[in-house]
Amino acid sequence: MARVPVFYSFHFDNDVMRVQQIRQMGMIDDDEPVSKNDWETVKRSGTGAVERWIDDNMKYKRCVVVLIGTDTHARPWVQHEIRKAWTDNRGLLGIHIHNLNCPRQGTCSKGTNPFDQFTFREGNNIVRPPVYDPPAYGTHNHIKDHLAAWVDDAIARRQ
Repeated sequence: MARVPVFYSFHFDNDVMRVQQIRQMGMIDDDEPVSKNDWETVKRSGTGAVERWIDDNMKYKRCVVVLIGTDTHARPWVQHEIRKAWTDNRGLLGIHIHNLNCPRQGTCSKGTNPFDQFTFREGNNIVRPPVYDPPAYGTHNHIKDHLAAWVDDAIARRQ
């Protein structure tokens, strides 16, 4: 399976520690994580600056992986990233991360599927990006064992 560049979409405040666990698996290539200070600076610069930051960071990515925590579905920038991924014909998938243990918060409640808010069309067909829900036990290893294949599959679906 190829190591392809991906863009992670997630709710920073709630899920950054869980997301770091996935980044550190080293199963796929991704950009360096943005720090809280950097993200706050971009957000304070206004909507246009955030859109440019997303565009710049998503530019050479082949797939967008939405890491779904409790409130991810309600985050406006996550919704923007999902729309952009689909419009730009990138691979798109979701992974529930509620069972990954955060050192500060433990596990969290399973979040709503953010893709349920959208209608995804390919030609005349309505399709759904895949969403994976790893088991409660062995969550980390399950994601590690399957992540590269999930990304490859999401990219193949869009070609």
